[in-house]
Amino acid sequence: MRILTAVYNPSQSVQIKPSIILIPLTSPVRFFNGSDVLHSFPDQLVLHRSDSHAPLAVVSNRFQVVQPREILEFYRDLTEVSGFELETAGVLKGGKKFWALAKTNQTEVLKGGDTVNGYLLLATSCDGTLATTAQFTSVRVVCNNTLHIALGDNTGAVKVSHKTAFDAEAVKRQLGIAVSSWDGFMLRMRALADCKVTETQAQAFLNQIFTVQGLPQDKAVNASLELFKGKGLGANLSSAQGTAWGLVNSVTEYIDHVKRANSPDNRLDSAWFGQGANLKQSTWHEAMKMIA
Repeated sequence: MRILTAVYNPSQSVQIKPSIILIPLTSPVRFFNGSDVLHSFPDQLVLHRSDSHAPLAVVSNRFQVVQPREILEFYRDLTEVSGFELETAGVLKGGKKFWALAKTNQTEVLKGGDTVNGYLLLATSCDGTLATTAQFTSVRVVCNNTLHIALGDNTGAVKVSHKTAFDAEAVKRQLGIAVSSWDGFMLRMRALADCKVTETQAQAFLNQIFTVQGLPQDKAVNASLELFKGKGLGANLSSAQGTAWGLVNSVTEYIDHVKRANSPDNRLDSAWFGQGANLKQSTWHEAMKMIA
Protein backbone atom coordinates (compact mmCIF):
# COMPACT_ATOMS: atom_id res chain seq x y z
CA MET A 1 0.00 0.00 0.00
CA ARG A 2 1.18 3.51 -0.69
CA ILE A 3 0.35 6.26 1.76
CA LEU A 4 0.47 9.31 -0.45
CA THR A 5 -2.49 11.57 0.14
CA ALA A 6 -3.55 13.88 2.93
CA VAL A 7 -7.11 14.05 1.61
CA TYR A 8 -9.88 12.34 3.57
CA ASN A 9 -11.90 10.22 1.15
CA PRO A 10 -14.20 7.67 2.83
CA SER A 11 -15.53 6.39 -0.50
CA GLN A 12 -12.13 5.17 -1.72
CA SER A 13 -11.18 1.66 -0.62
CA VAL A 14 -7.69 0.83 0.59
CA GLN A 15 -5.85 -2.44 0.09
CA ILE A 16 -2.90 -3.45 2.26
CA LYS A 17 0.08 -4.49 0.16
CA PRO A 18 3.51 -5.73 1.28
CA SER A 19 5.40 -2.47 0.89
CA ILE A 20 4.77 1.07 2.05
CA ILE A 21 6.45 3.94 0.29
CA LEU A 22 7.04 6.02 3.42
CA ILE A 23 8.99 4.48 6.31
CA PRO A 24 10.47 6.77 8.98
CA LEU A 25 14.17 5.93 9.41
CA THR A 26 16.56 7.08 12.13
CA SER A 27 20.07 8.46 11.76
CA PRO A 28 22.42 9.96 14.37
CA VAL A 29 22.72 13.73 14.69
CA ARG A 30 26.12 14.83 13.40
CA PHE A 31 27.77 18.25 13.42
CA PHE A 32 30.98 20.09 12.62
CA ASN A 33 32.63 21.85 15.55
CA GLY A 34 34.66 24.59 13.89
CA SER A 35 36.75 22.09 11.96
CA ASP A 36 36.46 19.40 9.34
CA VAL A 37 35.94 16.76 12.02
CA LEU A 38 32.42 15.33 12.10
CA HIS A 39 31.06 14.72 15.60
CA SER A 40 27.99 12.78 16.77
CA PHE A 41 25.42 13.76 19.38
CA PRO A 42 24.37 10.39 20.82
CA ASP A 43 21.30 11.58 22.72
CA GLN A 44 19.45 12.77 19.60
CA LEU A 45 18.35 11.16 16.34
CA VAL A 46 17.12 12.49 13.02
CA LEU A 47 13.95 10.90 11.67
CA HIS A 48 13.78 11.02 7.88
CA ARG A 49 11.67 9.56 5.09
CA SER A 50 12.79 6.33 3.48
CA ASP A 51 11.81 7.44 -0.03
CA SER A 52 13.08 11.02 -0.34
CA HIS A 53 15.22 11.09 2.84
CA ALA A 54 13.59 14.42 3.66
CA PRO A 55 14.02 15.18 7.39
CA LEU A 56 10.96 14.80 9.59
CA ALA A 57 12.18 15.69 13.08
CA VAL A 58 15.03 15.59 15.57
CA VAL A 59 14.01 13.41 18.51
CA SER A 60 15.45 11.86 21.64
CA ASN A 61 17.08 8.46 21.29
CA ARG A 62 14.31 7.25 23.62
CA PHE A 63 11.60 8.26 21.15
CA GLN A 64 9.44 5.26 20.20
CA VAL A 65 8.76 5.38 16.46
CA VAL A 66 5.47 3.89 15.24
CA GLN A 67 5.69 2.76 11.63
CA PRO A 68 2.89 3.09 9.04
CA ARG A 69 2.82 -0.70 8.83
CA GLU A 70 1.88 -0.86 12.53
CA ILE A 71 -0.97 1.58 11.93
CA LEU A 72 -2.36 -0.60 9.15
CA GLU A 73 -1.77 -3.91 10.91
CA PHE A 74 -3.72 -2.54 13.89
CA TYR A 75 -6.88 -3.02 11.82
CA ARG A 76 -6.18 -6.52 10.50
CA ASP A 77 -8.10 -8.57 13.06
CA LEU A 78 -10.73 -5.84 13.34
CA THR A 79 -11.47 -6.26 9.63
CA GLU A 80 -11.24 -10.05 9.64
CA VAL A 81 -13.22 -10.71 12.84
CA SER A 82 -15.19 -7.60 13.82
CA GLY A 83 -16.47 -6.49 10.43
CA PHE A 84 -14.46 -3.28 10.20
CA GLU A 85 -13.55 -2.00 6.72
CA LEU A 86 -10.31 -0.09 6.20
CA GLU A 87 -11.32 2.70 3.84
CA THR A 88 -8.62 5.33 3.61
CA ALA A 89 -5.19 6.34 4.87
CA GLY A 90 -2.93 9.32 4.42
CA VAL A 91 -0.10 11.53 5.59
CA LEU A 92 0.03 15.09 6.87
CA LYS A 93 2.83 17.63 7.10
CA GLY A 94 5.01 15.90 4.54
CA GLY A 95 4.96 12.61 6.44
CA LYS A 96 5.30 13.95 9.99
CA LYS A 97 1.85 12.56 10.76
CA PHE A 98 0.12 9.56 9.26
CA TRP A 99 -3.27 8.00 9.85
CA ALA A 100 -5.76 5.36 8.75
CA LEU A 101 -9.54 5.32 8.99
CA ALA A 102 -11.74 2.23 9.16
CA LYS A 103 -15.50 2.01 8.99
CA THR A 104 -17.04 0.10 11.87
CA ASN A 105 -20.29 -1.82 11.54
CA GLN A 106 -22.19 0.90 13.45
CA THR A 107 -24.74 3.07 11.64
CA GLU A 108 -27.61 5.31 12.68
CA VAL A 109 -30.30 6.73 10.39
CA LEU A 110 -32.01 9.82 11.79
CA LYS A 111 -35.23 11.41 10.57
CA GLY A 112 -35.30 12.20 6.87
CA GLY A 113 -32.75 9.51 6.02
CA ASP A 114 -29.87 11.35 7.70
CA THR A 115 -27.26 8.58 7.94
CA VAL A 116 -24.32 8.70 10.35
CA ASN A 117 -21.64 6.00 10.27
CA GLY A 118 -19.11 5.04 12.90
CA TYR A 119 -15.38 5.02 12.13
CA LEU A 120 -12.18 4.26 14.00
CA LEU A 121 -9.29 6.65 13.40
CA LEU A 122 -5.71 5.69 14.30
CA ALA A 123 -3.01 8.31 13.89
CA THR A 124 0.53 9.02 15.00
CA SER A 125 3.37 11.46 14.40
CA CYS A 126 7.11 11.36 13.80
CA ASP A 127 7.79 14.71 15.43
CA GLY A 128 6.12 14.20 18.80
CA THR A 129 3.33 16.70 18.15
CA LEU A 130 0.73 13.91 18.32
CA ALA A 131 0.74 10.86 20.55
CA THR A 132 -0.32 7.65 18.85
CA THR A 133 -4.08 8.13 19.09
CA ALA A 134 -7.03 5.79 18.56
CA GLN A 135 -10.31 7.68 18.29
CA PHE A 136 -13.86 6.66 17.43
CA THR A 137 -15.31 9.18 14.99
CA SER A 138 -18.68 9.69 13.34
CA VAL A 139 -19.10 10.67 9.69
CA ARG A 140 -22.38 12.17 8.50
CA VAL A 141 -22.88 10.73 5.02
CA VAL A 142 -24.67 13.67 3.40
CA CYS A 143 -21.80 16.08 4.02
CA ASN A 144 -18.81 14.05 5.31
CA ASN A 145 -18.79 16.09 8.52
CA THR A 146 -16.71 14.41 11.21
CA LEU A 147 -17.19 14.43 14.98
CA HIS A 148 -15.22 12.50 17.59
CA ILE A 149 -17.24 10.17 19.81
CA ALA A 150 -16.63 10.22 23.55
CA LEU A 151 -15.84 6.95 25.30
CA GLY A 152 -17.72 7.17 28.57
CA ASP A 153 -17.03 10.51 30.23
CA ASN A 154 -13.58 11.15 28.76
CA THR A 155 -12.38 12.70 25.53
CA GLY A 156 -12.97 9.55 23.53
CA ALA A 157 -9.35 8.95 22.59
CA VAL A 158 -6.86 6.31 23.70
CA LYS A 159 -3.40 7.88 23.54
CA VAL A 160 0.01 6.26 23.73
CA SER A 161 2.99 8.50 24.39
CA HIS A 162 6.07 8.15 22.21
CA LYS A 163 7.98 7.52 25.43
CA THR A 164 6.46 4.03 25.55
CA ALA A 165 6.18 1.26 22.96
CA PHE A 166 2.91 1.06 21.04
CA ASP A 167 0.95 -2.00 22.17
CA ALA A 168 -1.87 -2.51 19.68
CA GLU A 169 -3.65 -5.16 21.74
CA ALA A 170 -3.64 -2.98 24.86
CA VAL A 171 -5.16 -0.11 22.88
CA LYS A 172 -7.88 -2.40 21.52
CA ARG A 173 -8.72 -3.51 25.06
CA GLN A 174 -9.09 0.11 26.11
CA LEU A 175 -11.39 0.69 23.14
CA GLY A 176 -13.58 -2.25 24.19
CA ILE A 177 -16.40 -0.03 25.45
CA ALA A 178 -17.06 1.25 21.93
CA VAL A 179 -20.43 -0.46 21.51
CA SER A 180 -21.97 1.14 24.58
CA SER A 181 -20.40 4.48 23.65
CA TRP A 182 -21.94 4.35 20.18
CA ASP A 183 -25.33 3.52 21.70
CA GLY A 184 -25.07 6.59 23.92
CA PHE A 185 -23.96 8.71 20.97
CA MET A 186 -26.99 7.56 18.95
CA LEU A 187 -29.36 8.52 21.77
CA ARG A 188 -27.81 11.98 21.95
CA MET A 189 -28.00 12.45 18.17
CA ARG A 190 -31.71 11.58 18.24
CA ALA A 191 -32.32 13.97 21.11
CA LEU A 192 -30.53 16.77 19.26
CA ALA A 193 -32.60 16.04 16.15
CA ASP A 194 -35.78 16.41 18.25
CA CYS A 195 -34.63 19.64 19.93
CA LYS A 196 -35.99 22.70 18.11
CA VAL A 197 -33.75 25.78 17.87
CA THR A 198 -34.77 29.27 16.74
CA GLU A 199 -32.54 31.49 14.64
CA THR A 200 -32.04 33.76 17.66
CA GLN A 201 -30.95 30.81 19.80
CA ALA A 202 -28.65 29.62 17.03
CA GLN A 203 -27.02 33.06 16.79
CA ALA A 204 -26.40 33.14 20.55
CA PHE A 205 -24.99 29.60 20.50
CA LEU A 206 -22.59 30.38 17.66
CA ASN A 207 -21.48 33.63 19.30
CA GLN A 208 -20.51 31.59 22.33
CA ILE A 209 -18.67 28.92 20.33
CA PHE A 210 -16.73 31.34 18.14
CA THR A 211 -15.59 33.77 20.82
CA VAL A 212 -11.86 34.44 21.15
CA GLN A 213 -10.59 36.58 24.04
CA GLY A 214 -14.11 37.85 24.68
CA LEU A 215 -14.79 38.89 21.07
CA PRO A 216 -17.14 36.92 18.75
CA GLN A 217 -15.59 35.97 15.42
CA ASP A 218 -18.27 37.43 13.16
CA LYS A 219 -17.11 35.74 9.96
CA ALA A 220 -17.27 32.27 11.49
CA VAL A 221 -20.59 33.02 13.20
CA ASN A 222 -22.22 34.36 10.04
CA ALA A 223 -20.95 31.54 7.84
CA SER A 224 -22.13 28.87 10.27
CA LEU A 225 -25.50 30.58 10.70
CA GLU A 226 -26.04 30.54 6.93
CA LEU A 227 -25.22 26.83 6.88
CA PHE A 228 -27.75 26.27 9.68
CA LYS A 229 -30.44 28.28 7.88
CA GLY A 230 -30.32 26.09 4.79
CA LYS A 231 -27.07 26.45 2.87
CA GLY A 232 -25.40 23.52 4.60
CA LEU A 233 -25.39 20.05 3.07
CA GLY A 234 -28.30 18.19 4.63
CA ALA A 235 -29.50 21.32 6.42
CA ASN A 236 -33.02 20.85 5.04
CA LEU A 237 -33.38 17.26 6.22
CA SER A 238 -36.04 16.92 8.91
CA SER A 239 -33.38 15.83 11.41
CA ALA A 240 -31.43 19.07 10.93
CA GLN A 241 -33.83 21.81 9.85
CA GLY A 242 -34.23 24.16 12.79
CA THR A 243 -32.80 21.65 15.28
CA ALA A 244 -29.85 21.37 17.62
CA TRP A 245 -28.47 18.56 15.42
CA GLY A 246 -28.51 20.93 12.47
CA LEU A 247 -26.78 23.55 14.58
CA VAL A 248 -23.99 21.15 15.55
CA ASN A 249 -23.52 20.22 11.91
CA SER A 250 -23.37 23.86 10.84
CA VAL A 251 -20.24 24.17 12.99
CA THR A 252 -18.70 20.86 11.90
CA GLU A 253 -19.30 21.66 8.22
CA TYR A 254 -17.77 25.10 8.65
CA ILE A 255 -14.65 23.63 10.27
CA ASP A 256 -14.32 20.60 7.99
CA HIS A 257 -15.14 22.20 4.64
CA VAL A 258 -15.68 25.98 4.71
CA LYS A 259 -13.19 27.64 7.04
CA ARG A 260 -10.25 29.13 5.20
CA ALA A 261 -7.08 27.05 5.32
CA ASN A 262 -3.69 27.31 3.66
CA SER A 263 -4.06 23.81 2.22
CA PRO A 264 -6.23 20.68 2.48
CA ASP A 265 -3.40 19.27 4.60
CA ASN A 266 -3.74 22.06 7.18
CA ARG A 267 -7.54 21.87 7.10
CA LEU A 268 -7.60 18.15 7.90
CA ASP A 269 -4.90 18.45 10.55
CA SER A 270 -6.88 21.16 12.33
CA ALA A 271 -10.25 19.43 11.95
CA TRP A 272 -9.01 16.14 13.37
CA PHE A 273 -6.16 17.02 15.71
CA GLY A 274 -5.98 20.78 16.25
CA GLN A 275 -8.03 23.89 16.89
CA GLY A 276 -10.89 22.70 14.69
CA ALA A 277 -11.19 19.43 16.62
CA ASN A 278 -11.29 21.36 19.89
CA LEU A 279 -14.00 23.67 18.56
CA LYS A 280 -16.11 20.72 17.46
CA GLN A 281 -15.82 19.13 20.88
CA SER A 282 -16.80 22.43 22.53
CA THR A 283 -19.80 22.58 20.21
CA TRP A 284 -20.87 19.07 21.17
CA HIS A 285 -20.42 19.83 24.87
CA GLU A 286 -22.53 23.00 24.65
CA ALA A 287 -25.19 21.24 22.57
CA MET A 288 -25.54 18.61 25.30
CA LYS A 289 -26.78 21.37 27.61
CA MET A 290 -29.73 21.91 25.25
CA ILE A 291 -30.99 18.37 25.83
CA ALA A 292 -29.99 17.94 29.48
